[in-house]
Amino acid sequence: MKIFNFFIGVLMMIFFVSCTTDGKVRDKQFGENFWDGETFTQKTVNASKLDDDIIRAKIDGVWQEFHLKKVPKEFVEWNVQRRIETIEKITKGEMPGLDGPHNGIVATYGYRRKDSDFRLNNAIKGMGFLPKRDKIKEVIKTLKETKEENFMKKLEILKNYYENADSVFDMTKQVSLELYTTPKRGTQTFLNQMTNPASVIVFMDIPTFKLKTIAYLLHPKNPNLNDYEKDVVEYVNLIHSYFHGEFSTEFIAVIYNVVEVYNSSPGVKEGMGTRIVP
Repeated sequence: MKIFNFFIGVLMMIFFVSCTTDGKVRDKQFGENFWDGETFTQKTVNASKLDDDIIRAKIDGVWQEFHLKKVPKEFVEWNVQRRIETIEKITKGEMPGLDGPHNGIVATYGYRRKDSDFRLNNAIKGMGFLPKRDKIKEVIKTLKETKEENFMKKLEILKNYYENADSVFDMTKQVSLELYTTPKRGTQTFLNQMTNPASVIVFMDIPTFKLKTIAYLLHPKNPNLNDYEKDVVEYVNLIHSYFHGEFSTEFIAVIYNVVEVYNSSPGVKEGMGTRIVP
């Protein structure tokens, strides 16, 4: 009986040491438990119906089904216009600004990393469009065939894609890369999205928009990726290196599946946080 009580005492001590002052158990690591060797599978997202514009996600511990929505015309026009302006500035030797659609500000929550008292996080991520399923292989082929061209030629190719955005890109998605996560140390964004994939993107610009999304993370070494998911990983890494230069590794790709869209522009009737896609 004394031995039993001793072990109970030890367990209680471990519990209280690992708790914060609000009584909630603090996560003890930087996400090592999410990994299987050098890869992972996101277990809080079920993308089996993604080709039907449906995604299931475990939000706050409850599985829910979400129907994807297309970003509206005003979002596409703003996004494309700003990207073309950036390309034209670079072509003229001018320095582009940091505002606009490339730098999405991503809010997430869900995982209390061991070096923080908060589960909430905000980070700026390079953001872009994803080609449609029936276009992605063709776009990958073009990018591969032209990646050794001079930079100005590559900018012309990118500009052409943006000028034909409606026919090239899937308007229910934005994509990004998770650049800094490793099996030994996950970024707060990664840990939050693995725990709770609800993610909100806003952009510093006028007009500006807010996208409420389900983040779907794809590791390039995951042997269970289907053909489309492999294409997504290849495309997002390729378009990143196409503009920024070659990298020695493939990074984790993130699909931000759009569920709700808001116009957050100041001073306009349809803005100030108005939901514009029902």
